[in-house]
Order: sequence, then C-alpha cells, then structure tokens
Amino acid sequence: MARQGLSRALVTSAWLSEAVRAGRVGSGLRVLDASWYPPKERNARQEFKERHIPGASFFDIEECRDKSSPYDFMLPSESHFADYVGRLGVSNDTHVVVYDGDEVGTFYAPRAWWMFRAFGHKEVSVLNGGFKNWLKEGHPVTAEVSQPTPAVFKARLNRALVKTFEEMVQNVSSLKFQVVDSRPEGRFRGTELDQGLESGHIPGAVNIPFHSFLSETGHEKSIEEIQEIFREKKVDLSKPLTATCRKGVTACQIALAAFLCGKQDVAVYDGSWSEWFHRAPPHYKVSELKRNKA
Repeated sequence: MARQGLSRALVTSAWLSEAVRAGRVGSGLRVLDASWYPPKERNARQEFKERHIPGASFFDIEECRDKSSPYDFMLPSESHFADYVGRLGVSNDTHVVVYDGDEVGTFYAPRAWWMFRAFGHKEVSVLNGGFKNWLKEGHPVTAEVSQPTPAVFKARLNRALVKTFEEMVQNVSSLKFQVVDSRPEGRFRGTELDQGLESGHIPGAVNIPFHSFLSETGHEKSIEEIQEIFREKKVDLSKPLTATCRKGVTACQIALAAFLCGKQDVAVYDGSWSEWFHRAPPHYKVSELKRNKA
C-alpha cells in the first residue's frame, strides 16, 4: 500500500525527462509549474517564461483561488477550478505532474497536488526534488511557451479533505481528529512573528515543520524516515488527521508525506493560521510569548 502511494504521488526527474523526450507530454500527461514567490523576491511567471520543463504550463495559484475571500489562496469553487485547469489542457483522464522552483526543492507543488485531489482528481503527482534538482541533473528546459488544447474537467469537491474554521473550533473540545501544524517552531510556539501576524497555534496541535520531510537535496525522505517522524511526534496515521499552517500551503506537505505512508485521507484546514488568528477567541490561540507576559 505504501509503495503504491509512493509511485502514485511522486515521479522522478528521470521518469519525467524520459516522458518529455518520448513526446508523451500532451492530453494524457500535463506538466504544471505551480511556483509562487513573494513579489519583492522573485517573479514566478517571468521565471517560467525564461525557462521551464518542455511542454509545461504555468499554474497560477493567484488566479486559481477564491478571490472573494479575505484569506490567501483559499480553494476556488468547483466551476472555477474546472474552468481553470480545463484551459490548461487537463481533463479527468489526464495524469498531472506539478513542480515548483523553490530553493528548498518543493514548496507550492504539494498545494497544487492537494487541490487536484480535493476536486476529485486522483492521477496527480509531484516532481520529487522540484525544478531545482531538474536543473541540477541537467534535464532539458525551454523558453517556448506551449499552448495546450483546452479540455473538459469536471470537478467535485471532496469535503472530507477540507476543514473549515467551524470544524476546527468544534475539534478543540471534541478531539475528533489530530491536528499537525507545519510552520517553523518559533511561529508555532508564538515566539516570532508569522509574516506580520502575532503567532501561536491551535490548542492541541502538534508541530512538525514541513522541511522535516525533505532531505538536504530537497527530495522527499524515505517512507521509513517519514513514518519515524510521525511516530516521534506521537501522530497516529491510523486515525483522522488534519494539517494546518499559515495559509494552507505547507500544510499540504503534511498531507503528501502521510499519503506516501499510505494514508490518503489527510484533510487540510484551508484558512489555517491566517483565518484562525482573525476569527478564533483569544483563549483558542496558544502562545508562549503571551503566556510569559501574563
């Protein structure tokens, strides 16, 4: 079961490079660059135009989101998602491979991977090691932007993979599911600002920073190593689990890591700390800094 999860959720640079060389990128295989960076640091779309994996399209997370929400990157509607990925040439029969160019190896790609899964698409994989290692290994790149033939994608939201603010509040007392927070330890503990917000965590949450699952090269660690990380934090993969973070992005790394271990039903709290900070009552925001001041 775990090995099947590994082969389904990840593809290697060697596998994808061979698919590119063999001309298999098309209606049956779509490659999407899901990179996003803080605007003052890097321009993801411009970098894509300059070089990307041959045949890839740009998956713009700024466009494929709920723009009416006050919180970053919330899931779009079923129709919005279906229309957006359909224009990228993705149908319900397409194998989708997502990657990003972050220096850690993989950052936003798991978010795109989870979005596809949340809307009912099973044939979606993350490029293990990301664009960073694709370049390092000398695989081909191009500046030619392809124009995929539009396809029809039918989206159906799997609500079991998404948690709302109300469900998270109820869980503080009911403890129906475990909560793992993927942010850095200082932000989880409340000892450092979280991108301008006061930080802290949801009561009962466990902290596993997302980079714990990545090797020094930026590849996913082995299944055995991932299982040990969960065990050390006393997270039981046989029981319900929800992941959270700052804005629902690195939480998807938790979902991916668990998926590799055979657990395919990890939910993501889409609003994450961005929403929790603004909506939860003060006693539902655990902060060591506040506790020490009190």
